Amino acid sequence: MNLPLARLCTALGYRFQTPGWLEEALTHRSASARNNERLEFLGDALLNLIIAEYLFQHYPKASEGELSRLRASLVKGETLANLARELKLGDWLRLGQGELKSGGYRRESILSDALEAVIGAVYLDSGFSACRDWVLYLYRNWLTGLSDASDLKDPKTRLQEYLQAGQRPLPIYNMLEIRGEPHAQSFTVECVVAELRTIAVGSSRRKAEQESARLMLEQLV
Repeated sequence: MNLPLARLCTALGYRFQTPGWLEEALTHRSASARNNERLEFLGDALLNLIIAEYLFQHYPKASEGELSRLRASLVKGETLANLARELKLGDWLRLGQGELKSGGYRRESILSDALEAVIGAVYLDSGFSACRDWVLYLYRNWLTGLSDASDLKDPKTRLQEYLQAGQRPLPIYNMLEIRGEPHAQSFTVECVVAELRTIAVGSSRRKAEQESARLMLEQLV
């Protein structure tokens, strides 16, 4: 194994028996026809199973819906990208020139996909038991700091439930503006409830809607 990859393995807390799996996991499709997309597919399935099993065992009184919300909070792209940033995984990614110039090594989707690919690579390198142990090690701080499942409902869901409980009109979300290049767009969305109106900006329509719903809840509650 070359020295840079050995340093990455130290950061990961896992040493590959077959370094080629790690090299493939770090290769974005913009850099090579042999890239990490297949490993990402495998890693995504493994991550969901490992986290689901952990939650099933450690939250015996949680309902199916609560378990689903807990799992979603752990396997979503934002969480994966944060974990990848903690590992400085972006420094090791192999990207094509276009992605390098546009800052692809910082992009949430590329970071989260790469981390899922690394999970798939660990599984192929050492099997399921070692992969599960490594994923739980990777998530150790997130698992010990889990919120109560009832607190994990997103703002849009909480706003809708609040309004329904009071038999009030449901919110309307309107797209006001889309700005920026395709790879770095910002979305401006308004949330309207009767005479009230909030406006928020996000890197995706979903994030902007969630933030506008959160601001609406602050006004209402």
